[in-house]
Amino acid sequence: MRKTALITGASKGIGRELAHLFAKDGCNLALVARSAKELDSLKVQLEEKYKVTVHTFFKDLSQPESAQALFDELKAVDIDIDYLVNNAGFGDYGSFAETEWDTYEKMISLNVTTLTHLCHLFIRDIKGRKPGRILNISSTAAFQPGPMMAVYFASKAFVLNFSEAVGHELRKDNITVTTLCPGPTSTNFGEVSGMNASKLIKNIRIAKSADVAKLGYKAMMKGKTIVIHGAQNKFAPFVIRFLPRKWVTRVSAKVMDNSA
Repeated sequence: MRKTALITGASKGIGRELAHLFAKDGCNLALVARSAKELDSLKVQLEEKYKVTVHTFFKDLSQPESAQALFDELKAVDIDIDYLVNNAGFGDYGSFAETEWDTYEKMISLNVTTLTHLCHLFIRDIKGRKPGRILNISSTAAFQPGPMMAVYFASKAFVLNFSEAVGHELRKDNITVTTLCPGPTSTNFGEVSGMNASKLIKNIRIAKSADVAKLGYKAMMKGKTIVIHGAQNKFAPFVIRFLPRKWVTRVSAKVMDNSA
């Protein structure tokens, strides 16, 4: 019997590439995104190319109770999920005090609340029924504070710490939780967040979303706890552990600076 993967934020970037990887291995899909046009196009492409069944759900997961609504819709059509991929998320570049609260409220809701709620719902559903795997998309931002993107960096730190803790709790339940921590990647994230203006993006090699997705997919299937894409990205979190937090914040502030 074919397994089914649920992927949020599936219409673009890493989420879209992950959908191709699951489908290539014969996995049916439940794809979630706000863009109906792009998601429908992806559905047709995947079903024709890989001969799998693809269900689409058009939802804004930053809205309250969206996780429960999605779970209920899946149950209503008898879709059981074997693999959960929490890829949906967004960031915003700018001073904390000068950014509207509505932006942060939606960011925390999507990056933290919905991700956590989906994990809670599907872990309880999978637990005791069959093996399961979860892939949560964090970021290299999770390893340090991020002036000019303070809430985004903090939300990704939550994802990393939460995933490690829950993964430890589930060791005996045949459910693994993997956290993928990409650095800057060729998705539309940079444009949407405004992060492309920072020195970080201007002075670093941008990874391809297909390469990042492939690394995360392999790590998930092996049940790894954390995977970081790129040698340079792996080096930074290692060094940070030995530096005073004040230094780390200052360096991060310089990297995130958008001045010429």
